[in-house]
Amino acid sequence: MNFVKPIREESHPLLQIFLLCVYWGVGAILFSALGVLVVLMVYGTSIFSNFDQIMSGAPQFITALKIIQIFSSIGMFILPPIALALTERKTPSTFYGFKKPHVLLLVLVLVIMIVSMPFMEWTAIWNQKMVLPDFLKGIEHWMKEKEDEAMKLTIQLIMVRSNIDFIVNLLMIAVLPAIGEELFFRAGLQGSLQKMLGNHHVAIWSAAIIFSAIHVQFYGFIPRMLLGAGFGYLYYFSGSIWYAMLAHFLNNAYAVCAAFYMQKHNLPLDKADEPIGFPWYGYVISVIITIALFKFFKDTAQRERKLG
Repeated sequence: MNFVKPIREESHPLLQIFLLCVYWGVGAILFSALGVLVVLMVYGTSIFSNFDQIMSGAPQFITALKIIQIFSSIGMFILPPIALALTERKTPSTFYGFKKPHVLLLVLVLVIMIVSMPFMEWTAIWNQKMVLPDFLKGIEHWMKEKEDEAMKLTIQLIMVRSNIDFIVNLLMIAVLPAIGEELFFRAGLQGSLQKMLGNHHVAIWSAAIIFSAIHVQFYGFIPRMLLGAGFGYLYYFSGSIWYAMLAHFLNNAYAVCAAFYMQKHNLPLDKADEPIGFPWYGYVISVIITIALFKFFKDTAQRERKLG
């Protein structure tokens, strides 16, 4: 008599989202504590008296902050989606789609990220000009204070004092977020939302909105949301998370490399976000070509999926 092992059905998508959030909370607590423990091993217990300065980005304690940041990133974004896949008794590569990438599609991702830069600059300029109604001026003032604090912290994090700093910054700002945030928001959250809602557009944009909101940077909300949606469509069209990870890495690595270049040429880092300044038709051309390239990526990816 032959016995066939029944295929285990996946958990309900809403339960998957709940578990992803639970794993996020547990990972945040455990790995933040682990990061603090490593800092204690490096600096000694006297560091506790300067903990506020560490978290505010004081230059003398920036290494400690980077250690905590790296561990927190792993705990909050990389491990939760892996834990969810294992909960569903599947390997992450099977559950999320780590299909072998195609060279043409990888090149297309690179070109898309370059060509879309003027359009993304325009959205950033438009977002930064946001003005709330008079009765919300208190909220607007708070939002600007948070934005200034985030900018000061970012400047401290991306400052390069040695070549090792540059490598650590690439790991902390480009590599880990590209892996973790794409696993969490695109493969995990977006994938579960799509199963639950049955509409990939709603799933992609919902995940993109949450992705942008969790950064708590109000004057960069729109461009970050559009980036998230772009990553989401790359994932949906191809069925492979590699392309979204590459796009995310390129976006963040560009910021790290630009900061490194500015420091090498004694340019102030607080000017890093200033727009290059394209003519209006440059923005229009950027939008048109970006949309066309996404269409080409979609057609090519779907053809590759049918063939293999």
